[in-house]
Amino acid sequence: MSSDMQVFRLPDLGEGLTEAELVNWLVAVGDEVKVDQPIAEVETAKSMVEVPSPYAGTVAELHGQAGETLDVGKPLISIARAGAGSGSPAAAAPAALSSGIDASQAVEAAAETYRTEEKAGSGNVLIGYGTPGGATGGRTRPRKASVAVVDRVAEPVAVAEPVLEPSVAGTRIPGKLSAVISPLVRKMARDHGVSLDAIAGTGASGLIRRRDVEAAISAPEAPAAPAPSRVESPAAAEGALDGRTGLAVSARTPVRGVRKAVAANMTKSRSEIPEATVWVDVDATALLEMRAELKKRAPHDTPGLLAFIARFVTAGLKKYPALNTRFETAADGSQEIVGFEGINLGFAAQTDRGLVVPSVRNAHELSARELDAEIRRLTAVARDGKATPTELGSGTFTLNNYGVFGVDGSAAIINYPEVAMLGVGRIIDKPWVVNGELAVRKVTELTLAFDHRVCDGETAAGFLRYVADAIENPGGALADM
Repeated sequence: MSSDMQVFRLPDLGEGLTEAELVNWLVAVGDEVKVDQPIAEVETAKSMVEVPSPYAGTVAELHGQAGETLDVGKPLISIARAGAGSGSPAAAAPAALSSGIDASQAVEAAAETYRTEEKAGSGNVLIGYGTPGGATGGRTRPRKASVAVVDRVAEPVAVAEPVLEPSVAGTRIPGKLSAVISPLVRKMARDHGVSLDAIAGTGASGLIRRRDVEAAISAPEAPAAPAPSRVESPAAAEGALDGRTGLAVSARTPVRGVRKAVAANMTKSRSEIPEATVWVDVDATALLEMRAELKKRAPHDTPGLLAFIARFVTAGLKKYPALNTRFETAADGSQEIVGFEGINLGFAAQTDRGLVVPSVRNAHELSARELDAEIRRLTAVARDGKATPTELGSGTFTLNNYGVFGVDGSAAIINYPEVAMLGVGRIIDKPWVVNGELAVRKVTELTLAFDHRVCDGETAAGFLRYVADAIENPGGALADM
Protein backbone atom coordinates (compact mmCIF):
# COMPACT_ATOMS: atom_id res chain seq x y z
CA MET A 1 0.00 0.00 0.00
CA SER A 2 1.20 3.50 -0.77
CA SER A 3 2.55 5.36 2.22
CA ASP A 4 0.33 8.26 1.14
CA MET A 5 -2.85 6.21 1.59
CA GLN A 6 -4.37 5.62 5.02
CA VAL A 7 -6.94 2.86 5.51
CA PHE A 8 -9.18 3.12 8.55
CA ARG A 9 -10.67 -0.24 9.52
CA LEU A 10 -14.01 -0.59 11.28
CA PRO A 11 -13.13 -0.62 15.01
CA ASP A 12 -14.73 -2.74 17.69
CA LEU A 13 -17.53 -0.43 18.83
CA GLY A 14 -18.17 -2.24 22.06
CA GLU A 15 -18.28 -5.60 23.84
CA GLY A 16 -16.23 -7.46 21.24
CA LEU A 17 -19.02 -7.33 18.66
CA THR A 18 -17.98 -8.73 15.30
CA GLU A 19 -20.03 -6.62 12.92
CA ALA A 20 -21.96 -3.38 12.48
CA GLU A 21 -24.51 -2.09 10.01
CA LEU A 22 -23.47 0.89 7.90
CA VAL A 23 -26.49 3.17 8.19
CA ASN A 24 -25.27 6.23 6.33
CA TRP A 25 -22.13 7.84 4.92
CA LEU A 26 -21.45 11.40 6.10
CA VAL A 27 -18.69 12.00 3.54
CA ALA A 28 -18.15 11.27 -0.15
CA VAL A 29 -15.16 10.44 -2.33
CA GLY A 30 -13.16 13.61 -2.91
CA ASP A 31 -14.22 15.31 0.32
CA GLU A 32 -11.59 16.80 2.60
CA VAL A 33 -11.85 15.43 6.15
CA LYS A 34 -10.27 16.46 9.43
CA VAL A 35 -9.19 14.42 12.43
CA ASP A 36 -12.24 13.39 14.51
CA GLN A 37 -14.70 14.50 11.81
CA PRO A 38 -17.69 12.10 11.69
CA ILE A 39 -17.49 10.02 8.53
CA ALA A 40 -20.25 7.43 8.93
CA GLU A 41 -23.21 6.37 11.05
CA VAL A 42 -23.15 2.73 12.09
CA GLU A 43 -25.49 0.64 14.20
CA THR A 44 -24.51 -2.29 16.35
CA ALA A 45 -26.72 -4.17 18.79
CA LYS A 46 -29.03 -1.54 20.30
CA SER A 47 -27.12 1.67 19.78
CA MET A 48 -26.08 3.85 16.88
CA VAL A 49 -23.02 6.07 16.73
CA GLU A 50 -21.15 8.40 14.43
CA VAL A 51 -17.68 7.03 13.69
CA PRO A 52 -15.00 9.76 13.63
CA SER A 53 -12.02 9.73 11.31
CA PRO A 54 -8.60 9.27 12.89
CA TYR A 55 -6.97 10.75 9.77
CA ALA A 56 -6.94 14.06 7.93
CA GLY A 57 -6.84 14.15 4.16
CA THR A 58 -8.95 13.45 1.09
CA VAL A 59 -11.48 10.63 0.92
CA ALA A 60 -10.19 8.19 -1.69
CA GLU A 61 -12.58 5.25 -1.28
CA LEU A 62 -15.65 4.23 0.74
CA HIS A 63 -15.61 0.52 1.54
CA GLY A 64 -19.30 -0.29 1.76
CA GLN A 65 -22.79 0.97 1.00
CA ALA A 66 -25.60 2.16 3.25
CA GLY A 67 -27.52 -0.83 4.57
CA GLU A 68 -24.56 -3.17 4.29
CA THR A 69 -23.29 -5.13 7.30
CA LEU A 70 -19.52 -4.78 7.75
CA ASP A 71 -17.21 -7.02 9.76
CA VAL A 72 -15.08 -5.43 12.47
CA GLY A 73 -11.50 -5.12 11.24
CA LYS A 74 -12.45 -4.75 7.59
CA PRO A 75 -11.58 -1.52 5.71
CA LEU A 76 -14.14 1.23 6.27
CA ILE A 77 -12.61 4.18 4.45
CA SER A 78 -9.38 5.04 2.59
CA ILE A 79 -8.01 8.55 3.00
CA ALA A 80 -5.13 10.12 1.09
CA ARG A 81 -2.80 11.95 3.43
CA ALA A 82 -3.11 15.71 3.63
CA GLY A 83 -0.34 17.31 1.57
CA ALA A 84 0.46 14.06 -0.25
CA GLY A 85 2.49 14.69 -3.35
CA SER A 86 3.89 18.00 -2.14
CA GLY A 87 7.31 16.46 -1.61
CA SER A 88 7.47 17.90 1.88
CA PRO A 89 7.91 15.36 4.68
CA ALA A 90 6.76 18.00 7.15
CA ALA A 91 3.43 18.26 5.37
CA ALA A 92 2.76 14.55 5.50
CA ALA A 93 3.89 13.71 8.99
CA PRO A 94 1.33 15.63 11.09
CA ALA A 95 -1.65 14.13 9.25
CA ALA A 96 -0.35 10.60 9.53
CA LEU A 97 -1.61 9.61 12.94
CA SER A 98 -0.20 6.12 12.53
CA SER A 99 3.21 7.23 11.33
CA GLY A 100 5.16 4.50 13.08
CA ILE A 101 7.21 7.03 15.09
CA ASP A 102 9.47 5.35 17.59
CA ALA A 103 8.49 5.48 21.24
CA SER A 104 8.81 3.85 24.63
CA GLN A 105 7.65 0.37 25.48
CA ALA A 106 5.35 1.90 28.09
CA VAL A 107 3.16 3.42 25.40
CA GLU A 108 2.90 0.13 23.57
CA ALA A 109 1.91 -1.39 26.92
CA ALA A 110 -0.88 1.18 27.12
CA ALA A 111 -2.15 0.14 23.72
CA GLU A 112 -1.96 -3.50 24.74
CA THR A 113 -3.93 -2.69 27.90
CA TYR A 114 -6.68 -1.19 25.76
CA ARG A 115 -6.74 -4.25 23.52
CA THR A 116 -6.84 -6.65 26.45
CA GLU A 117 -9.60 -4.80 28.28
CA GLU A 118 -11.62 -4.48 25.10
CA LYS A 119 -11.54 -8.25 24.65
CA ALA A 120 -12.28 -8.98 28.31
CA GLY A 121 -15.25 -6.61 28.59
CA SER A 122 -13.81 -3.93 30.87
CA GLY A 123 -16.46 -1.33 30.20
CA ASN A 124 -14.05 0.86 28.21
CA VAL A 125 -16.37 1.00 25.22
CA LEU A 126 -18.73 3.57 23.78
CA ILE A 127 -21.73 1.67 22.52
CA GLY A 128 -23.40 -1.72 22.70
CA TYR A 129 -25.19 -3.62 25.48
CA GLY A 130 -22.59 -2.83 28.11
CA THR A 131 -19.93 -5.35 29.01
CA PRO A 132 -20.53 -8.68 30.73
CA GLY A 133 -17.43 -8.98 32.86
CA GLY A 134 -15.44 -12.08 32.25
CA ALA A 135 -17.46 -13.09 29.25
CA THR A 136 -15.81 -15.55 26.94
CA GLY A 137 -16.38 -16.82 23.48
CA GLY A 138 -15.99 -13.44 21.82
CA ARG A 139 -14.07 -12.53 18.71
CA THR A 140 -10.39 -13.36 18.73
CA ARG A 141 -7.97 -11.12 16.90
CA PRO A 142 -4.37 -12.20 16.26
CA ARG A 143 -1.98 -9.51 17.25
CA LYS A 144 -0.18 -7.92 14.34
CA ALA A 145 2.82 -5.66 14.12
CA SER A 146 3.06 -3.47 17.21
CA VAL A 147 3.22 0.29 16.96
CA ALA A 148 4.98 2.67 19.32
CA VAL A 149 4.49 6.42 19.63
CA VAL A 150 5.84 9.38 21.61
CA ASP A 151 4.26 12.45 23.16
CA ARG A 152 6.58 14.93 21.51
CA VAL A 153 8.20 14.67 18.10
CA ALA A 154 11.50 16.44 17.62
CA GLU A 155 11.48 16.24 13.83
CA PRO A 156 8.89 15.10 11.31
CA VAL A 157 9.56 11.61 10.09
CA ALA A 158 7.91 10.10 7.03
CA VAL A 159 7.89 6.31 7.06
CA ALA A 160 5.69 3.58 5.65
CA GLU A 161 2.56 3.04 7.71
CA PRO A 162 2.71 -0.17 9.81
CA VAL A 163 -0.10 -2.69 9.97
CA LEU A 164 -2.31 -2.11 13.01
CA GLU A 165 -4.93 -4.08 14.83
CA PRO A 166 -8.47 -2.96 14.01
CA SER A 167 -9.06 -1.82 17.60
CA VAL A 168 -6.18 0.67 17.58
CA ALA A 169 -5.68 1.46 13.90
CA GLY A 170 -5.50 5.19 13.30
CA THR A 171 -6.63 6.24 16.76
CA ARG A 172 -3.99 8.64 18.03
CA ILE A 173 -3.57 12.38 18.19
CA PRO A 174 -0.53 14.40 17.05
CA GLY A 175 1.21 16.06 20.00
CA LYS A 176 -0.41 13.79 22.56
CA LEU A 177 -0.16 10.47 20.89
CA SER A 178 -0.10 8.23 23.93
CA ALA A 179 -2.92 9.91 25.83
CA VAL A 180 -5.94 8.48 24.02
CA ILE A 181 -6.14 5.27 22.02
CA SER A 182 -9.82 5.15 21.02
CA PRO A 183 -11.27 7.74 18.62
CA LEU A 184 -14.66 7.09 20.17
CA VAL A 185 -13.38 8.11 23.59
CA ARG A 186 -12.06 11.34 22.04
CA LYS A 187 -15.42 11.95 20.40
CA MET A 188 -17.21 11.34 23.70
CA ALA A 189 -15.03 13.96 25.36
CA ARG A 190 -15.54 16.46 22.54
CA ASP A 191 -19.32 16.04 22.52
CA HIS A 192 -19.47 16.81 26.24
CA GLY A 193 -17.04 19.73 26.09
CA VAL A 194 -14.38 17.92 28.12
CA SER A 195 -10.75 18.86 27.51
CA LEU A 196 -8.52 15.80 27.26
CA ASP A 197 -5.58 17.93 28.39
CA ALA A 198 -7.27 18.30 31.77
CA ILE A 199 -7.75 14.55 32.28
CA ALA A 200 -5.18 12.35 33.96
CA GLY A 201 -5.52 8.94 32.37
CA THR A 202 -5.70 5.95 34.71
CA GLY A 203 -4.28 3.53 32.16
CA ALA A 204 -0.66 2.56 31.63
CA SER A 205 1.51 5.46 30.46
CA GLY A 206 -1.35 7.89 31.12
CA LEU A 207 -3.83 6.19 28.76
CA ILE A 208 -7.18 7.97 28.94
CA ARG A 209 -10.01 5.49 29.14
CA ARG A 210 -13.73 5.90 28.73
CA ARG A 211 -14.20 5.76 32.50
CA ASP A 212 -11.82 8.72 32.85
CA VAL A 213 -13.94 10.81 30.50
CA GLU A 214 -17.14 9.75 32.26
CA ALA A 215 -15.67 10.84 35.58
CA ALA A 216 -15.14 14.31 34.12
CA ILE A 217 -18.74 14.58 32.91
CA SER A 218 -21.38 15.54 35.42
CA ALA A 219 -24.26 14.08 33.42
CA PRO A 220 -22.89 11.68 30.76
CA GLU A 221 -25.00 11.08 27.70
CA ALA A 222 -24.36 9.30 24.45
CA PRO A 223 -23.44 11.37 21.37
CA ALA A 224 -26.52 12.55 19.54
CA ALA A 225 -27.41 10.43 16.55
CA PRO A 226 -30.37 10.85 14.18
CA ALA A 227 -32.87 8.06 13.86
CA PRO A 228 -31.61 5.51 11.35
CA SER A 229 -33.34 4.85 8.09
CA ARG A 230 -34.16 1.18 7.89
CA VAL A 231 -32.99 -0.64 4.80
CA GLU A 232 -34.73 -3.83 3.83
CA SER A 233 -33.66 -6.21 1.10
CA PRO A 234 -36.22 -6.83 -1.64
CA ALA A 235 -37.17 -10.30 -2.69
CA ALA A 236 -34.28 -12.33 -4.05
CA ALA A 237 -36.01 -12.35 -7.43
CA GLU A 238 -39.37 -11.07 -8.63
CA GLY A 239 -41.85 -13.93 -8.43
CA ALA A 240 -39.28 -16.41 -7.04
CA LEU A 241 -40.98 -19.43 -5.46
CA ASP A 242 -40.25 -20.71 -1.98
CA GLY A 243 -39.21 -24.37 -2.13
CA ARG A 244 -41.18 -25.49 0.94
CA THR A 245 -44.48 -23.63 0.51
CA GLY A 246 -44.59 -23.08 -3.23
CA LEU A 247 -45.55 -19.45 -2.62
CA ALA A 248 -43.86 -16.48 -4.24
CA VAL A 249 -41.33 -14.75 -2.00
CA SER A 250 -42.41 -11.15 -1.41
CA ALA A 251 -39.39 -9.91 0.56
CA ARG A 252 -36.24 -10.94 2.40
CA THR A 253 -35.38 -8.79 5.42
CA PRO A 254 -31.89 -9.28 6.91
CA VAL A 255 -31.87 -9.87 10.67
CA ARG A 256 -29.48 -7.25 12.02
CA GLY A 257 -29.14 -4.34 14.39
CA VAL A 258 -31.76 -4.27 17.15
CA ARG A 259 -33.72 -7.21 15.80
CA LYS A 260 -30.60 -9.38 15.70
CA ALA A 261 -29.69 -8.38 19.26
CA VAL A 262 -33.20 -9.12 20.53
CA ALA A 263 -33.24 -12.49 18.76
CA ALA A 264 -29.90 -13.51 20.27
CA ASN A 265 -30.90 -12.41 23.79
CA MET A 266 -34.29 -14.12 23.70
CA THR A 267 -32.77 -17.33 22.32
CA LYS A 268 -30.19 -17.38 25.10
CA SER A 269 -32.86 -16.74 27.72
CA ARG A 270 -35.06 -19.58 26.49
CA SER A 271 -32.18 -22.03 26.13
CA GLU A 272 -30.56 -21.37 29.53
CA ILE A 273 -33.28 -20.26 31.97
CA PRO A 274 -35.80 -22.79 33.34
CA GLU A 275 -38.51 -20.20 33.83
CA ALA A 276 -41.85 -20.50 35.54
CA THR A 277 -44.80 -18.11 35.56
CA VAL A 278 -47.29 -17.00 38.21
CA TRP A 279 -50.06 -14.46 37.76
CA VAL A 280 -52.87 -12.77 39.65
CA ASP A 281 -55.79 -10.42 38.90
CA VAL A 282 -55.61 -7.17 40.85
CA ASP A 283 -58.22 -4.54 41.71
CA ALA A 284 -56.46 -1.29 40.77
CA THR A 285 -59.46 0.96 41.51
CA ALA A 286 -57.93 2.48 44.65
CA LEU A 287 -54.68 3.27 42.82
CA LEU A 288 -56.50 5.05 40.00
CA GLU A 289 -58.60 7.00 42.49
CA MET A 290 -55.51 8.05 44.47
CA ARG A 291 -53.75 9.24 41.31
CA ALA A 292 -56.86 11.13 40.17
CA GLU A 293 -56.94 12.95 43.50
CA LEU A 294 -53.25 13.83 43.24
CA LYS A 295 -53.79 15.09 39.71
CA LYS A 296 -56.42 17.54 40.94
CA ARG A 297 -53.85 19.03 43.33
CA ALA A 298 -50.89 19.00 40.93
CA PRO A 299 -52.10 18.58 37.32
CA HIS A 300 -48.62 18.83 35.81
CA ASP A 301 -46.61 16.99 38.44
CA THR A 302 -48.44 13.73 39.07
CA PRO A 303 -46.56 10.46 38.51
CA GLY A 304 -47.95 7.99 35.99
CA LEU A 305 -49.38 4.63 37.06
CA LEU A 306 -46.23 2.82 35.92
CA ALA A 307 -44.14 4.96 38.29
CA PHE A 308 -46.30 3.96 41.27
CA ILE A 309 -46.11 0.30 40.30
CA ALA A 310 -42.33 0.68 39.89
CA ARG A 311 -42.18 2.02 43.44
CA PHE A 312 -44.09 -1.01 44.70
CA VAL A 313 -41.77 -3.30 42.72
CA THR A 314 -38.59 -1.86 44.25
CA ALA A 315 -40.09 -2.26 47.73
CA GLY A 316 -41.06 -5.83 46.90
CA LEU A 317 -37.54 -6.65 45.67
CA LYS A 318 -36.10 -5.43 48.96
CA LYS A 319 -38.38 -7.90 50.72
CA TYR A 320 -37.68 -10.71 48.21
CA PRO A 321 -34.08 -10.05 47.05
CA ALA A 322 -33.73 -13.46 45.37
CA LEU A 323 -35.54 -12.00 42.36
CA ASN A 324 -32.96 -9.22 42.06
CA THR A 325 -30.00 -11.50 41.34
CA ARG A 326 -28.07 -13.11 38.50
CA PHE A 327 -27.29 -16.80 37.96
CA GLU A 328 -23.72 -17.39 36.78
CA THR A 329 -21.91 -20.51 35.58
CA ALA A 330 -18.11 -20.36 35.59
CA ALA A 331 -15.83 -21.98 33.02
CA ASP A 332 -15.08 -24.82 35.45
CA GLY A 333 -18.79 -25.60 35.79
CA SER A 334 -19.24 -24.09 39.25
CA GLN A 335 -22.36 -21.98 39.73
CA GLU A 336 -23.26 -18.93 41.80
CA ILE A 337 -26.23 -16.72 42.49
CA VAL A 338 -24.98 -13.13 42.50
CA GLY A 339 -26.89 -10.62 44.64
CA PHE A 340 -26.74 -6.83 44.43
CA GLU A 341 -26.80 -3.99 46.95
CA GLY A 342 -29.32 -1.98 45.00
CA ILE A 343 -31.89 -2.20 42.21
CA ASN A 344 -31.52 -1.08 38.61
CA LEU A 345 -35.09 -1.29 37.36
CA GLY A 346 -35.40 -1.98 33.65
CA PHE A 347 -38.55 -1.34 31.68
CA ALA A 348 -39.43 -2.45 28.18
CA ALA A 349 -39.73 0.40 25.66
CA GLN A 350 -40.97 -0.11 22.12
CA THR A 351 -39.14 2.06 19.59
CA ASP A 352 -39.07 2.41 15.81
CA ARG A 353 -35.82 0.42 15.90
CA GLY A 354 -37.22 -2.42 17.99
CA LEU A 355 -37.67 -3.34 21.64
CA VAL A 356 -35.09 -1.99 24.06
CA VAL A 357 -34.84 -2.16 27.85
CA PRO A 358 -33.34 0.96 29.45
CA SER A 359 -32.94 0.81 33.22
CA VAL A 360 -33.38 3.29 36.06
CA ARG A 361 -30.18 3.05 38.07
CA ASN A 362 -30.57 2.86 41.87
CA ALA A 363 -34.34 2.88 41.48
CA HIS A 364 -34.78 1.83 45.11
CA GLU A 365 -33.59 5.29 46.19
CA LEU A 366 -36.17 7.20 44.13
CA SER A 367 -39.68 8.37 44.95
CA ALA A 368 -42.61 7.71 42.62
CA ARG A 369 -42.26 11.23 41.22
CA GLU A 370 -38.52 10.76 40.62
CA LEU A 371 -39.12 7.37 39.03
CA ASP A 372 -41.70 8.91 36.71
CA ALA A 373 -39.27 11.60 35.55
CA GLU A 374 -36.49 9.09 34.91
CA ILE A 375 -38.78 6.66 33.07
CA ARG A 376 -39.94 9.47 30.79
CA ARG A 377 -36.37 10.62 30.16
CA LEU A 378 -35.08 7.15 29.37
CA THR A 379 -38.03 6.41 27.10
CA ALA A 380 -37.27 9.56 25.11
CA VAL A 381 -33.54 8.87 24.68
CA ALA A 382 -34.22 5.21 23.82
CA ARG A 383 -36.65 6.18 21.08
CA ASP A 384 -34.16 8.71 19.73
CA GLY A 385 -31.46 6.00 19.65
CA LYS A 386 -29.33 7.94 22.15
CA ALA A 387 -29.40 5.62 25.16
CA THR A 388 -25.95 4.81 26.54
CA PRO A 389 -24.59 1.27 27.13
CA THR A 390 -25.02 1.77 30.87
CA GLU A 391 -28.65 2.77 30.43
CA LEU A 392 -29.34 -0.22 28.20
CA GLY A 393 -27.31 -2.95 29.83
CA SER A 394 -27.30 -2.52 33.60
CA GLY A 395 -30.75 -3.70 34.69
CA THR A 396 -31.26 -6.21 37.51
CA PHE A 397 -35.05 -6.64 37.14
CA THR A 398 -37.48 -5.70 34.35
CA LEU A 399 -40.97 -4.21 34.55
CA ASN A 400 -42.96 -4.69 31.33
CA ASN A 401 -46.15 -2.70 30.72
CA TYR A 402 -47.66 -4.64 27.83
CA GLY A 403 -51.10 -3.32 28.74
CA VAL A 404 -50.37 -0.39 26.41
CA PHE A 405 -50.82 -2.87 23.53
CA GLY A 406 -54.33 -3.73 24.71
CA VAL A 407 -53.61 -7.22 26.06
CA ASP A 408 -54.34 -8.71 29.47
CA GLY A 409 -51.38 -11.02 30.00
CA SER A 410 -48.24 -12.51 28.51
CA ALA A 411 -45.92 -15.47 29.09
CA ALA A 412 -42.91 -13.16 28.90
CA ILE A 413 -39.33 -14.19 28.15
CA ILE A 414 -36.96 -13.05 30.90
CA ASN A 415 -34.50 -10.36 29.90
CA TYR A 416 -31.25 -12.34 30.11
CA PRO A 417 -29.13 -12.31 32.31
CA GLU A 418 -31.76 -11.15 34.81
CA VAL A 419 -33.81 -13.76 36.65
CA ALA A 420 -37.31 -12.28 36.70
CA MET A 421 -39.73 -9.99 34.86
CA LEU A 422 -43.03 -8.53 36.02
CA GLY A 423 -45.67 -7.82 33.37
CA VAL A 424 -48.66 -5.50 33.76
CA GLY A 425 -51.72 -5.98 31.56
CA ARG A 426 -54.35 -3.44 30.57
CA ILE A 427 -56.67 -2.00 33.24
CA ILE A 428 -60.29 -2.62 32.31
CA ASP A 429 -63.73 -2.72 33.95
CA LYS A 430 -64.55 -6.16 35.33
CA PRO A 431 -67.11 -7.59 37.75
CA TRP A 432 -65.52 -7.91 41.20
CA VAL A 433 -66.80 -8.94 44.58
CA VAL A 434 -66.41 -6.14 47.17
CA ASN A 435 -67.58 -6.76 50.76
CA GLY A 436 -69.74 -9.63 49.58
CA GLU A 437 -71.40 -7.66 46.81
CA LEU A 438 -70.81 -7.62 43.09
CA ALA A 439 -69.33 -4.37 41.74
CA VAL A 440 -67.62 -3.05 38.63
CA ARG A 441 -63.94 -2.40 39.38
CA LYS A 442 -60.77 -1.43 37.49
CA VAL A 443 -58.87 -4.70 37.18
CA THR A 444 -55.45 -5.57 35.79
CA GLU A 445 -53.43 -8.76 35.59
CA LEU A 446 -49.88 -9.07 36.95
CA THR A 447 -47.67 -11.81 35.50
CA LEU A 448 -44.31 -12.77 36.99
CA ALA A 449 -41.85 -14.90 35.00
CA PHE A 450 -38.95 -16.09 37.16
CA ASP A 451 -35.86 -18.29 36.99
CA HIS A 452 -36.65 -21.41 38.99
CA ARG A 453 -32.94 -21.91 39.68
CA VAL A 454 -32.76 -18.91 42.03
CA CYS A 455 -35.97 -19.39 44.00
CA ASP A 456 -39.05 -21.53 44.42
CA GLY A 457 -42.71 -20.72 43.83
CA GLU A 458 -43.22 -19.53 47.40
CA THR A 459 -40.79 -16.65 46.93
CA ALA A 460 -42.21 -15.72 43.54
CA ALA A 461 -45.78 -15.83 44.82
CA GLY A 462 -44.83 -13.80 47.89
CA PHE A 463 -43.34 -11.03 45.76
CA LEU A 464 -46.27 -11.01 43.36
CA ARG A 465 -48.79 -10.87 46.22
CA TYR A 466 -46.83 -8.02 47.83
CA VAL A 467 -47.02 -5.89 44.67
CA ALA A 468 -50.69 -6.80 44.16
CA ASP A 469 -51.59 -5.79 47.72
CA ALA A 470 -49.75 -2.50 47.30
CA ILE A 471 -51.76 -1.72 44.15
CA GLU A 472 -55.01 -2.55 45.93
CA ASN A 473 -54.07 -0.48 48.98
CA PRO A 474 -51.64 2.15 47.66
CA GLY A 475 -52.02 4.62 50.51
CA GLY A 476 -51.01 2.15 53.19
CA ALA A 477 -48.21 0.72 51.05
CA LEU A 478 -46.65 4.13 50.35
CA ALA A 479 -46.88 5.04 54.03
CA ASP A 480 -44.71 2.04 54.88
CA MET A 481 -42.08 2.69 52.17
